[in-house]
Amino acid sequence: MIELIRQSVLPHFGIEAAEAKISALGNGHINDTLLVRWPAGELVLQRINTEVFKTPNALVSNADKISHHLCAKSLQQQYGLKVVSPCLTQEGELAIDLGEQGFWRAISYLPHSLSIEVVKSEQEAEMAAKAFGHFASALSDFDATQLEDVIPQFHHLPGRMVLLKQAAELDSQHRLDLCRNWVDYALSQQALLDELAEISPKLPLRICHNDTKINNMLFDKRDMSSMAIIDLDTCMKGHLMYDFGDMVRTFCSPEEEDSTALDKVQVRQDIFAAICRGYLSELGDVLTEDEKRSLWLGARVICLMIGVRFLTDYLNGDVYFHIHREGHNLDRAANQFTLYQSLLDQETVLKAHF
Repeated sequence: MIELIRQSVLPHFGIEAAEAKISALGNGHINDTLLVRWPAGELVLQRINTEVFKTPNALVSNADKISHHLCAKSLQQQYGLKVVSPCLTQEGELAIDLGEQGFWRAISYLPHSLSIEVVKSEQEAEMAAKAFGHFASALSDFDATQLEDVIPQFHHLPGRMVLLKQAAELDSQHRLDLCRNWVDYALSQQALLDELAEISPKLPLRICHNDTKINNMLFDKRDMSSMAIIDLDTCMKGHLMYDFGDMVRTFCSPEEEDSTALDKVQVRQDIFAAICRGYLSELGDVLTEDEKRSLWLGARVICLMIGVRFLTDYLNGDVYFHIHREGHNLDRAANQFTLYQSLLDQETVLKAHF
């Protein structure tokens, strides 16, 4: 792939192949992400997974619109984080479509940035939640319908449940016997679907990040302050309860999402409280009362839904999420279902933090 980048991609950005140093960046599940450095500068280069993102031009267009809006807010001193912006090709395009060789785009690289995989303190959790809340607040006056749905019904739990049931019935990889207990557990959560159906029509459409993992908020490693919100690939219209829920999912466990130490996977109450403080400090005056009530639901839905998605991919043969070992997606699913159960077990205590 490196040779392809040097010969076919870098020239579109006016970069001499011989001068460029290319290295892997991050550990995303979906796209291939690289850091390109050359004497005159640096940028982040991505090959978009077009099996996942069927309309990649919509993806880069969405990100461009959000970047422009946040830059305008920054100039008005209404947005205090740095903005990751697209790097145009020499032809003035947002991306390069090389057909079978990939769909490529470049975005600005932020020096001195640092990402973390596991939240270690209340301070980190509150700071990141505040940053995601600040991001959502700055976009609250942006018409959400201007963005295209790059993955239709991305956070649609009923649809995800149907896909899980279909994958289990088909059992194309003959893996059902290895995970039947988790399939039965997931499909038994009908009460959550009923609760979701009751409140969803009452919620306004917002621009949502849809992937508020801790590693999508960059810290400034010079002083560990919040620097930027990154990875705008799944920014679409939706409900903010899902952004809150994904923070709970990815901040609250002391273990990474693929850890097999299930006895250690639990929702840390102090981290949950810090998320509530940080997020609501930026959005308290923006959210409607129904939105505030939906946050607890969002936490439960996201933990269950991501587990369902990992489990479905495992049954289908690991065609969506990158894996690094046999049974990786099953390990991820078990981890997420364990975290979901921890939420249920601590409901009274956790809801008191709203």
